[in-house]
Amino acid sequence: MTTTNSARARSFDAVAASYAANRPSYPPALLDAIEELSGRPLAGARVADVGAGTGIATVLLAGRGARVVAVEPGDGMAGQLRRGLPEVSVVRGDGNRLPLRTGSLDLITYAQSWHWTDPARAVPEARRVLRPGGALALWWNDADPRVGWIGEQKRRVLEAFGAGAGEPEDDAGLVAYDPEARLRAELPACLGFRTRQVEWAREVPLGVHLANLASHSVFLVADRAVATAVLERERALLADAFPGGTVREAYVTSLGIART
Repeated sequence: MTTTNSARARSFDAVAASYAANRPSYPPALLDAIEELSGRPLAGARVADVGAGTGIATVLLAGRGARVVAVEPGDGMAGQLRRGLPEVSVVRGDGNRLPLRTGSLDLITYAQSWHWTDPARAVPEARRVLRPGGALALWWNDADPRVGWIGEQKRRVLEAFGAGAGEPEDDAGLVAYDPEARLRAELPACLGFRTRQVEWAREVPLGVHLANLASHSVFLVADRAVATAVLERERALLADAFPGGTVREAYVTSLGIART
């Protein structure tokens, strides 16, 4: 991870509570696809959720009966995870050097977090801690730019901060919608991933949408006055677009699974 990427990754610690409250979760169909493509049920599986953040994916995996350990490097994010999921074991670390025993896991998951790793280190580490027949699952939520207002918002954010200023999902779909682009860019070709996309949506108050937007690293590392101005502009534009105050956020969740 570059110094710039490291700073972006650490930026979430200061907003962990807002991240937990406002970021989107993942649809049940994603968990179904993980079970299908990994070739085993989550119930009883030994799982490490790496880059677990505040536990948005962790709670879903545990809800399917997986025996989950959450791996998280950030102080603020790990603290929020422990408060929200006191029954889950949390260990400090990241995918480049997993604090886990060799051959101890059935499944490793990276929910919205693989892009913070160095694949040259994270791939061998995943292979080390997975048992034979285990699986590595990587996935991301991307706001769907085919929806008019979402594509327009992405373009405005790009104009304000520049391409590559934040997380990869902030740039996704800005040129032309390509549902495989995320997977081509992020999945290590050496592992032979099987892929799946799941389309879904949620309806949230405008304030939740704006707080979700503000929790992206492109806003967190930006000049505070610039970030505030962008958010206030979005508030005004979306208040006109959604006069009832409820925003329908559409997502495409892209999943890749490789089996050992």
